[in-house]
Amino acid sequence: MAQASQTHSHSHGSDEHDSATEELKHKAAEVVQDVRELGGQVGQVAREQYEDLRGVASDYIKRGRAKARNWEDGVEKYIQDKPMRAILLAAGAGVILGLLWRRR
Repeated sequence: MAQASQTHSHSHGSDEHDSATEELKHKAAEVVQDVRELGGQVGQVAREQYEDLRGVASDYIKRGRAKARNWEDGVEKYIQDKPMRAILLAAGAGVILGLLWRRR
């Protein structure tokens, strides 16, 4: 009789162990799923931020090109309006740069 009681008690402990193992497996699967979902969300946020940054960079490039064109147009107009002064300014800048480079 004592042996039957031990067998029954042992069987009950094994059921609890199996139940705890199954619950642990279930929780681990939930954690894995949560990590996958979080990874997907992080990836989506990174893609969105990349696209936003790409748009901002594109805008800066467009503005920079427009400013460069405006500056170029202004320089061309200045040269056309005052050719002698433009030549003297360019020659003066060349002399100054030449002196600076010679010192090195």
